[in-house]
Amino acid sequence: MKKLILSLMVMYCMLSVAAQPAVYSDSLGVLKEQKDLVITPETVIKIENLGTNINTDLPELRPTISADGNLLFFICQNHPQNTKFNEVRNSQDIWFSEKDSMGKWSPAVHLGYPLNSYYYNAVFWISPDNNQILIRNAFINGDYFGNGVSMCYLTKEGYWSKPEMLRIRNYAKYDRGRQNGAVMGNNGRTLLFYMTEESGGLNNEIYVSFLLKDSTWSEPKNLGRKINMKKFNQTTPYLAPDGVTLYFSSNRPGGLGYMDIWMSKRLDDSWQKWSEPVNLGSPINTDDMDTFFTMDAGGEYAYMSTDLHSYGESDIVRIKLLEREKPDPVILVSGNVYNKKTGKPLSASLVYETLPDGTVAGNGISNAADGAFKMVLPYDKNYLIRAQADHFFAISENFNLDSLVKQGYKEIHKDLYLVPIEVGAVVRLNNVYFDFDKWFLRPESFVELDRVVKMMEDNPALEIEMSAHTDSRGSDEYNFKLSDNRAKSAMDYILSKGISPTRIVSHGYGESKPVVPNDTDENRQLNRRVEFTILKN
Repeated sequence: MKKLILSLMVMYCMLSVAAQPAVYSDSLGVLKEQKDLVITPETVIKIENLGTNINTDLPELRPTISADGNLLFFICQNHPQNTKFNEVRNSQDIWFSEKDSMGKWSPAVHLGYPLNSYYYNAVFWISPDNNQILIRNAFINGDYFGNGVSMCYLTKEGYWSKPEMLRIRNYAKYDRGRQNGAVMGNNGRTLLFYMTEESGGLNNEIYVSFLLKDSTWSEPKNLGRKINMKKFNQTTPYLAPDGVTLYFSSNRPGGLGYMDIWMSKRLDDSWQKWSEPVNLGSPINTDDMDTFFTMDAGGEYAYMSTDLHSYGESDIVRIKLLEREKPDPVILVSGNVYNKKTGKPLSASLVYETLPDGTVAGNGISNAADGAFKMVLPYDKNYLIRAQADHFFAISENFNLDSLVKQGYKEIHKDLYLVPIEVGAVVRLNNVYFDFDKWFLRPESFVELDRVVKMMEDNPALEIEMSAHTDSRGSDEYNFKLSDNRAKSAMDYILSKGISPTRIVSHGYGESKPVVPNDTDENRQLNRRVEFTILKN
C-alpha cells in the first residue's frame, strides 16, 4: 500500500496536480480512507471494493462480469464449501453474485455440481444474454476429459446444463504448458486462449480460434509478435465488447510490477496486425501481479482481483476507466422472443448478420423460461437480427448503426417474433428493400429472401403467396401497379433459386390492406411492406 501511495505522489508531482484526500466506500457502504490520483481537475480514478457479500479473508480471483453488469462469477480459493476442499491444496470453485436495482451485490453463492466438479474450476465467459457460460476444462456429458474449455446452457428450470467440451482442432498441440485459459468474444464465434506449445512451459502466448460451419473450432492461430513477445509471459486475454480492443496481462518490459495489464487494438481481420500494446498504468497496474481484467458492455469500469484494500488475500474490485483506456462504444440490444400467434415466449437460437452481405457476425440463445435475450453490437455496421426455432419462420429486425454518431454506450429493447409454419400464417419481410418509386430489389434484400427459399426447400409441400402493399399516398391505380411489380420481383428472385413455379404466386394489393391508419409517417412506413402467406403445407 505504501508503494502505491508513493508512486501516486511521484506522478502527482510530475503532472502538477493535487493528490487530494477522498472517501472510498465499498458496496456495503463501509467508509475507508483512500488517496485518489487526480489526473485533471475533472477526472478522478477510483478503486471500489465490491464488499463483504463477495469478498472474504480468502483469495477471490478471476471475476467474470455479464454484459449488463448485473451478474458476476468469480473463483474463491480454499473455501470449505469447495467441492475438492478436502482433497487438494488451493482448491478453486466457481461462486456467483447478482446485483439488485439499488446496485447492491447479493451474498455470493457456491455454484455446485455440475460446474464445480474438478480441482480447479472457473468461468471464462458469460454470453451477453446470460444464457451460456464458458468454463475451464474439457468435459463430456459432465465428466472431466482433460485440458480445454466447455460450454454450459441455462435450462428452462433455471439450472446449468452439464458442461460439454468445445471441439477445437489440434488443440492438444498448443496446450502443453503449466497454465491455460480462455475467453470468448461477445459474438459467440471467436475464442482467445493463453497457453504454450512448450512442454511444462510457463511463458504463454495468446491464440485465436473461430467457429466453423460444422460447429467445431478452427486450429488455434498465434496473434503474432506484436502481442506475443518471446521469452515473456502473455496471459488472461479479454476481448472487449467492440471485438477490436484486447486487454491482456504480461511481464514484458515497461511494466510496473511482476505482471501488468496491457491494451492493444486489432487493425484488421487477419488477427495478426495490432497497435503497439500500451501499459494501462497505475492504479490498474501495481508492483504485484495484475491479471483477470474484465468489463461489462458499458466499458465504464474494469473488474479485477487485487490484494490492495482487501479484506483478505485477494479481493474483487472495480476501477473506473479513463477515456484512453476504454474500448469503442457498443449497443446492448435486449428483448424477448415470442410466438407471433400465441404471444407465448420461446426458446430460440439467435443470429445477427451484417448487411448487405449477410455474413454471420454473432449468435446467441433466448432464455428457455421467458424468451429473454441480449446481444452486443458494435456501431460500425448495419445488422439483421432474427431468432430461429424448428417449425417457425422468423420475422427479422434490422439495426442501421453505421450512420450513428458514436455518442457512447446505449441500450435498446427490441422483441423478436417467430411465426409458426402453418396454413394461413402471414409473415412480414422487414428486410426486403426497393428504391423510391421502383420495384427492382436492392441487394440487401437477398439475405431475407434467401431465408424464404431455405424454408421452401426444407418444406417441399409448402405453397405461398408473395404480396406487396403501399401506403395511401398516390392513386389507387399507381399503388396497385407498384405493389404488383414489387411482389413479382420478390417471387422472381425465389424462382431463380430453383423453387418450382407451381409453389408460389404473387399479388399486389396497393393500399387496400393497411395494418394501421395512414395518418403518420411512422404508420405509413408500417403499411409499406412485403409479406408472404402460407397457402398449403
